[in-house]
Amino acid sequence: MRLSYDLIGDIHGHAAKLEALLKKLGYVRTAEGWKAPAGRKAVFVGDLIDRGPEQMKVVDTVRRMVEGGQAHAVMGNHELNAIGYVTPRRDGPGFLRNHSASKKAQHAEFLAQVGEGSAKHKEIIDWFRTLPLFLDLGAIRAVHAWWHAPYIDQVGAQHLGGQSINDDFLHAAFTKHSPEWRAVEGICKGLEVRLPEGVSFRDHSGVERFEVRTRWWMGDDVSLRDVAILDEEQRLQLPEHPMKAMTDSYEARTITDIPVFIGHYWMQGTPVIQDHKVACLDWSAAKEGPLVAYRWDGEQVLSNHKFVCSH
Repeated sequence: MRLSYDLIGDIHGHAAKLEALLKKLGYVRTAEGWKAPAGRKAVFVGDLIDRGPEQMKVVDTVRRMVEGGQAHAVMGNHELNAIGYVTPRRDGPGFLRNHSASKKAQHAEFLAQVGEGSAKHKEIIDWFRTLPLFLDLGAIRAVHAWWHAPYIDQVGAQHLGGQSINDDFLHAAFTKHSPEWRAVEGICKGLEVRLPEGVSFRDHSGVERFEVRTRWWMGDDVSLRDVAILDEEQRLQLPEHPMKAMTDSYEARTITDIPVFIGHYWMQGTPVIQDHKVACLDWSAAKEGPLVAYRWDGEQVLSNHKFVCSH
């Protein structure tokens, strides 16, 4: 019997939303952890940590479900960042992810809750290193930000869950402009493009950005203004430069045959699919939005009716 899947978006330490959503989906809390309904399995698309008030509870809940065979989980950019934050560089002082003021601020709540440098901290980082960078489940696929075939091929065997990421690959993935860095950045953070000279914006954390996330799932004849993921006022101020002229990496319709589920993008409003083959599950649970799942039952054309929200 083929399994059906409940694909769950970015949790960011909001355990109450996670528990409310699991109950709505029919999962049952047991002494061993949350148990899936018969014939179903959960799939978490990454970003378990940072920002929220109960990050250790979220990690423990998801980890127990994965290790108990009730769920899969892929690595989000926040898990990747957490690994880099504590991994010393081989080529000099410091760490793979630098400890700048903005990066410390982004990660501070996790470090406070886990106890920076504690045995628990090391244990969680070791588990993060076993998370796959993507999942191909046959009839569906899951990745944190971008299913881009060249990058999926580039990471190769590193996607296999349960095995710690190879040290050489990890260091290469934090070496700017290396093939591994480009692939992992794309998979975990999506297609970002450099804004034109003199154009910038501030993100939801107040950090000034000179690159913008894009809707990689849109069609061919699109402009920067069309695909930029920004609030409407900021987006409409962008020039209508053709995307094909702005980046060689833009390949519209990266996937067309198999549904793919993603997180990462801080969508707002009522959950809707992005395309009949693409569904984003991040609807800003880290702030006021709900934690969102898509209840997949074998369909190859995705539907707005299959979303379930924590509230």
